[in-house]
Amino acid sequence: MALGPRLDLRQSQSLVMTPQLQQAIKLLALSNLELESVVAEAVADNPLLEVGGGEPAGEAAADPAHSELEGRRTHLESSPVDQLIGEGRADEDRPLDIDGAALDRDRDTGDGAAAFELDFARDAAGGDGPGIDERGASGETLAEHLHAQIGAVADDPQELAIARWLIDQLDEAGYLEVPLRDVADTLGVALGEVEDALRLVHSLDPTGVGARSLAECLALQAIEADRHDPCMQRLIENLDLVARGEFARLKRMCAVDDEDFADMLAELRSYDPRPGLRFGAGPAESVTPDILVRPRADGGWDIALNQATLPRLVVNRSYYVELKRNCSDKESRGWLGDKLADANWLVKALDQRQRTILKVAAELVKQQDGFFRRGVSQLKPLTLRTVAEAIAMHESTVSRVTSNKYLHCERGTFELKYFFTSGVASTDGEGAVSAEAVKAQIRALIDAEDPRAILSDDALVELLRGKGFDLARRTVAKYREAIGLGSSVQRRRQKALAGVR
Repeated sequence: MALGPRLDLRQSQSLVMTPQLQQAIKLLALSNLELESVVAEAVADNPLLEVGGGEPAGEAAADPAHSELEGRRTHLESSPVDQLIGEGRADEDRPLDIDGAALDRDRDTGDGAAAFELDFARDAAGGDGPGIDERGASGETLAEHLHAQIGAVADDPQELAIARWLIDQLDEAGYLEVPLRDVADTLGVALGEVEDALRLVHSLDPTGVGARSLAECLALQAIEADRHDPCMQRLIENLDLVARGEFARLKRMCAVDDEDFADMLAELRSYDPRPGLRFGAGPAESVTPDILVRPRADGGWDIALNQATLPRLVVNRSYYVELKRNCSDKESRGWLGDKLADANWLVKALDQRQRTILKVAAELVKQQDGFFRRGVSQLKPLTLRTVAEAIAMHESTVSRVTSNKYLHCERGTFELKYFFTSGVASTDGEGAVSAEAVKAQIRALIDAEDPRAILSDDALVELLRGKGFDLARRTVAKYREAIGLGSSVQRRRQKALAGVR
């Protein structure tokens, strides 16, 4: 068979993203404050753009869609959501509504979770959620939390001074990275005194602080839970084998059967490898809401973008006309035409971003109407797909709109992601309730418990079942840890220390 060059014609389909489309998609994921920096860069790069304060001459005629949006609000009633934003404008949202699998290939799809790296962040679900003032307030740091406890458990002044010095050396996760010998040399004390002070730090809450390694941190928590038997000790001493998944070898080393080993592994994974992260590392930044929701007299909702933080970009048409008169060569006219096209596209993209955010926010308020009227107990299970189907958009578009954006209402300031929660089966079998509502019930039960009769997880299961929530003990423990509440043993010690103080 002879080989030779030839020409072939082939037809194929592919998704090609223009730079303008990429820019419009990125704008969706930005908050109003982040958008300010993007607009500032655009204004510095394009002489035809400027940040408008009032209505410039000729602007309304040049871009009626943008001027129409200024000050516009969405009124949520019983009408379809599509009618809330404006009739005949839904087609303009379609360019951004593209399959996320094709657009997010550069985004990290992994969950980023290594072995035992469990992220127990404090959640706003305990009540109706933190208000904007609470978010701006500085939370208690790990060092402040430990210093508040150490005075009540230390008897010797020198031991107390060493323990306080050790507390100040802990990293944000609660680990002590300074060798004890170096501590003894620095303070001019015996090594045994430093070890005694460290044991005092180990007795503080949260359990595991002051550990010098992951194994020691987990061992301290196993001792606290009264599970540090010889089998568990061997398991903790061989965490490298656990990370590699060599379970058959570990079972032989621990001399346990499959059922006991599974229970030990589940117990180990329930411990917090970074106990210090439950507390703040410093002053928290205040949150500026992007969306404002207010009740109306007729029972509906008034939904508006926060104009105080929303930059208003306009095209200076008069300056464009003046520049065009002085453009005598083809290259200059081409450059000016490109700048005008870029300016018009950015203004249109910002307009479309605002209408898309309003559309998603309106559907969120509609879906979670019970929460806005009666509180977190009425928060319903909700997914991105449910909202996407209701407003005829792709799920990835809704995900971008709800990222890094906050909504302010009478109950406080909430991230839009807060309203998407998983469901928990009810005991009557009639639908599901939000996981956030369950967390709120758990917090309420624990806050009301008698210090002399601390509720165990099994007791919480029974009390929740009486309230209509059908959960397993492990699920209750997971929710309890997710909202930053310790076990019954930890809470008993905390409340005993509080009583001493």
